[in-house]
Amino acid sequence: MNDGPTYRLEFCYRFYMGRTSSLCGVILAAGESTRMGMDKALLPWPPATPGAITSPGQTFLSAAIFALSPFTQEVVVVAGKNADNLAAAVYANGALLVQNPDPERGQFSSLQVGLYEVLARGCDAAMIMPVDRPPLSAATLEQLRSAFELALSLGRWGVAPENDGEHGHPLLASRELIEAFLRASPTSNAREVKRAHMQYIEYIAVPDPFVSANVNTPEEYEALSTPASARPK
Repeated sequence: MNDGPTYRLEFCYRFYMGRTSSLCGVILAAGESTRMGMDKALLPWPPATPGAITSPGQTFLSAAIFALSPFTQEVVVVAGKNADNLAAAVYANGALLVQNPDPERGQFSSLQVGLYEVLARGCDAAMIMPVDRPPLSAATLEQLRSAFELALSLGRWGVAPENDGEHGHPLLASRELIEAFLRASPTSNAREVKRAHMQYIEYIAVPDPFVSANVNTPEEYEALSTPASARPK
């Protein structure tokens, strides 16, 4: 049997081309947004700029659902006490709403709630993002999905984007990484789990500057409307 480099590369290529993951999107939206002063999920997106026209009703939440939907079989939104306020936007955009019964435990508990729902829906992989991050461009998400499928064929568990040395979201997680998150203590966090399995996670350089954008305060939200934060094409 030929087991040389050429054969191994051909095998990996064939395996990669024949394998597709059953992806579900997971949007974490259970936070109380205390520093923002209003629910970040319902902030207008993109932010209004002088002379610009913003689509009525477009929010961080609806934009995130819209961004993930073409790349996933279903999008799961994890809410907390704000579930009633988010329900209309979730269902109007074709997503599924699940509620974290104890959001005070933190974002990791919402991640676990969302991942249990992913498995219950028959998916074996997840595309995960917090709702308070600007959604990435379709080109970037396609790049990440392609990199994820290749990474799986090489024995990796997940991929995430990076831009200018900064890591960000969404995280694309295989069944193995999902199970690692679910096995972890509820008092843990996603960063600790990823660090414990860092040899299985690849970071993909992308040109999208929103990779590491973090929106917790009105000032950070307002900064997104500046030319330096212009949305990539």
